[in-house]
Amino acid sequence: MAARKRGIFARLIALVFKLIFGFVVVSVLLVAFYRFVPPPTTVTMLTDSNGATRDWTSLDNINRNMVSAAIAAEDGKFCQHNGFDREAIEDAVRRNAQGGRIRGGSTISQQTAKNVFLWQGGGFFRKGLEAYFTLLIETIWGKRRIMEVYLNVAETGIGTYGVEAGAQRYFDKSAAALTRDQAARMAAALPLPKKRSVKNPSGFTRRYGNSIARRIGIVQRDGLDACTR
Repeated sequence: MAARKRGIFARLIALVFKLIFGFVVVSVLLVAFYRFVPPPTTVTMLTDSNGATRDWTSLDNINRNMVSAAIAAEDGKFCQHNGFDREAIEDAVRRNAQGGRIRGGSTISQQTAKNVFLWQGGGFFRKGLEAYFTLLIETIWGKRRIMEVYLNVAETGIGTYGVEAGAQRYFDKSAAALTRDQAARMAAALPLPKKRSVKNPSGFTRRYGNSIARRIGIVQRDGLDACTR
């Protein structure tokens, strides 16, 4: 009986290792595939009750103001970190411990990994997978591709994904023609695109957009967006 139990346990362990190995192989191949091919859709898009309007465009056809605005608003150390900003994470933990509105410490790389390969929401399991896919895209894609994918899959409005679809929706122009102020307004709405107005911002969103517009100049002057060129 003991030998039989040991045999069953050994088979279970072997099965677990096979599943883990299979997951690693498939995930690496998928990330490598998306290094060259646009992700066709995401879980967030598929589950959006408002539908999903998007228009994939290469980074070469997205105005540099939008790239700089994303870095200014979401991840000032994008070109310096390896996918994780430890200081931002520690700051978020400290602020959350004080109570009030929950703050995140996710980098653009982490947000891209989540948006493309996973689902919205928290939990240690999902965060663990997010960290794993963040390491993969940092290694296989590189910064320029991460930014390109991020700007194409990020939710930019109700049922709207990517900065090209957002630019068309809000300003009736392509992402290539966005001005500094327009890019800043879109970046200001990125964390809460369903609640923050891009076309007629007011209050916090307006002030935040103006702040981002000023920071765009700093990002470009100091080369904080150099890794995306």
